[in-house]
Amino acid sequence: MVILLGGSFLEVSAQSTYQTPPKAIADLVNAPSTPSVRWSKNGDWMLLMERSDNPTIEQLSQPELKIAGMRINPATSGPSRQIGVENIKIKKTQSGEEIQITGLPAQPNMGGMSMSHDEKYMTFTQTDSDGVSLWLVDLTTFSAKKLTDKIINDVYGNPIAWTPDNKLLVKAVNPTRGEIPKRPSAPAGPIIQETTGDAAPSRTYQDLLENSYDEALFAYFMDSQLMEVDLEGNKKPIGPSGMIKSMDLSPDGNYILVDLIKKPFSYLVPASRFPYDVEIWTIDGKKVKVLAEIPLDENRPTGFDATVTGPRNINWRADKPAMLYWVEAQDGGDARVEMEEREIVYTLAAPFAGSKQKLATTPYRFGGIIWSDDSFAIMGERWSRTRMDKRSIINPANPAQPKQVIIERSSDDLYNDPGDPVMVENEFGEYVMLRKGDLVYMTSPGGSPEGDMPYLSTFNTKTKEETILWRSQAPYYERVAKVLNDDATEFITIKESTDIQPNYWLVNTRKRIAPQQLTYFENPYESIKGIQKQLVTYERNDGLNLSAVIYTPEGFEPGKDAPLPVLMWAYPREYKSKEVAAQVRGSQYAFTRVSSGSPLFWVTRGYAIMDRTEMPIVGEGDKEPNDYFIDQLVANAEAAIDEIVDLGIGDRDRIAVGGHSYGAFMTANLLSHTNLFAAGIARSGAYNRTLTPFGFQYEQRTYWEAPEVYFNMSPFSFAHKVETPILLLHGQADNNSGTFPIQSERYYNALKGHGATARLVFLPNESHGYAAKESINHMLWEMDNWLEKYVKEKNVVDRAK
Repeated sequence: MVILLGGSFLEVSAQSTYQTPPKAIADLVNAPSTPSVRWSKNGDWMLLMERSDNPTIEQLSQPELKIAGMRINPATSGPSRQIGVENIKIKKTQSGEEIQITGLPAQPNMGGMSMSHDEKYMTFTQTDSDGVSLWLVDLTTFSAKKLTDKIINDVYGNPIAWTPDNKLLVKAVNPTRGEIPKRPSAPAGPIIQETTGDAAPSRTYQDLLENSYDEALFAYFMDSQLMEVDLEGNKKPIGPSGMIKSMDLSPDGNYILVDLIKKPFSYLVPASRFPYDVEIWTIDGKKVKVLAEIPLDENRPTGFDATVTGPRNINWRADKPAMLYWVEAQDGGDARVEMEEREIVYTLAAPFAGSKQKLATTPYRFGGIIWSDDSFAIMGERWSRTRMDKRSIINPANPAQPKQVIIERSSDDLYNDPGDPVMVENEFGEYVMLRKGDLVYMTSPGGSPEGDMPYLSTFNTKTKEETILWRSQAPYYERVAKVLNDDATEFITIKESTDIQPNYWLVNTRKRIAPQQLTYFENPYESIKGIQKQLVTYERNDGLNLSAVIYTPEGFEPGKDAPLPVLMWAYPREYKSKEVAAQVRGSQYAFTRVSSGSPLFWVTRGYAIMDRTEMPIVGEGDKEPNDYFIDQLVANAEAAIDEIVDLGIGDRDRIAVGGHSYGAFMTANLLSHTNLFAAGIARSGAYNRTLTPFGFQYEQRTYWEAPEVYFNMSPFSFAHKVETPILLLHGQADNNSGTFPIQSERYYNALKGHGATARLVFLPNESHGYAAKESINHMLWEMDNWLEKYVKEKNVVDRAK
């Protein structure tokens, strides 16, 4: 049932069945999906994975447990709402031959594809209505077979890992866990929480544990047993059972890093922050060491630069057979504490009997390590408050050698982003960077005033100079998907343009031969192939450069044809620099792909679409962006409207604004503080910031630190000022932090109480993004009706008044 509230659509206010949008929209949303691709190590073949369509509302309405921040299908011991792969093929790169994998499940719902180190085999999981089984594909015969019964525990983390000798380490349901706990007929007593003075600020989370029965269910579904499975399906238990959070095999296959959740559980934070032990086992399941005992993470300081105390980011070094590395905060996790050695990175090598060794330090937060060999690695550092992104060369064999900073930039700065290293597999099957001495091969999104023009380069870590080896050229949007040789002269790209479906190409810059097209995926959106697309730039009233992508119907000519009704779609973002905020984002040459949440459907209905409309909010220096949120948001909208009107494309009196999540929050704010728009569409938003008092989006201050910001940024506070018709849509099972369905319910009631024109649509069983075919079609029907009545027909309505 679809719940429709509001008096603006009197003729359908009692409607309780799903509706379908006009055919032009329905044809686009039902277009077939393009297969996803995975390449072999040397690129001589690719795996083609064809995904199934969106589930039906009946499939989406199957039983679902919402516990500890997770959503579990209790019948399968796996995730709920899973949309799997329905077919697998192999395609040879040079010949183009496609080979169908035979022996696949009769009703395929496949996922978790994983290759053996020698690429002779591949496994996948198959989810049926009553469990998850493991299947094996022989890549020499291209045939699949069922390897295990429905034993896989897929509720948390990766359940499958290949060993170097072509066996599998599997996280299985504990065979002795018994029957699912039964809900008690009556509670044993009250539910009590108590605090003893330690501050425990926490952002709003969904689906948390609520009572002792939830705790029992969580422990039951997390109960797992590691097993070794050979290629014939023979199973052998490895180590003791427990609430296994994750397992990670060492590169040499001799050790297992195991995270085991333990009590006490929490009713304030999700499972990812429950206490757990980090243990090192041998491949036979013998416990070698308890590396760390991680406490319950309820008392973390506020701010994005805050973190936990004790070891975190515990991982195997990719360039060593069995060496762990991790980081430990020295400031108690509190970013307000000033320290030169805020974080220390440690290592510990097999057999793990010695003391941890200091590898590196940083005055900022640790941002990970990209490994090469024992003399060369790149360590990342970050600081969210200032958007700092720093990368340095370290010498793992000589930790006393000072680190060498090679990149220091704002993480928002697209124009000066040299990209990330090209990764290749080493002898352990682990990913390390491709480099020659001081030269590191990099791929960059290639941000520029003309939009993204991706490139492949070498970055000299001594001189900090980059040499571009290849770059995407207009009118195409092309980026490197896989480098095939050691000097990056041969590689595979994904190439597309506004009306040419993305496809894979083989490029060889040494031989200087014409690129070879490898795939021929067809354009699923032929009906809009002729629409016009342009990237426009314009200025805000304070001189800040803005941009947007405008789509118009095929054949439309500005100045000759009458201005069109407009749907403006946007998502605001916060910046610490005006120069960075003014940068152009995205590519005008990217393929016009229509996702279910896209505004592009309405170009088929005679609208101009102003998509990716930049809505930057800037707070430089010690100023926070949100101190200026409303003023800058309004200025952004005014500039965008002026641009599309001045271009002769849009009719100033017939412009709608819309967005999803934070874009919905933006929409409600614009309608609260302006009368610029004819209508608004807000999907899955949050409208009362006092319901997210410990921060939201990029706001790090709490409600008690900045109450005026929380009040002024809440559309709920200004519901009495809304004079523009607004359509609110929300999934009744929204799992996103902060966007509880009650946000839309309370906001609608506030609008109704002040006589606004509003309509609230709750979509049953839908999460933050909508999945069921019926829900998506109904959402589009609602939006189309709203736009037709309040935007396209606005002049008729005004004359009637």
